[in-house]
Amino acid sequence: MTDSVEYDATGLLCPLPVLRANRKLRDLPVGGVLTVRATDPAAEQDFPAYCRQTGHELVETRRDGEVLVFVIRKR
Repeated sequence: MTDSVEYDATGLLCPLPVLRANRKLRDLPVGGVLTVRATDPAAEQDFPAYCRQTGHELVETRRDGEVLVFVIRKR
């Protein structure tokens, strides 16, 4: 079974959603999944760039009303 964690970064502004998500990912084992909810418009570009730079897999990106949802698998 894969570890899965959710993090609510709604209301936080750049760069805090990515920085705090990075901390959460450090605590996960390889293959663990982090789901991040964010309202910062910059997150739409920040999370894909973060995953490209770190090698983590951006499994899914979706919008739930005003909230952006990112699902990231730790490499």
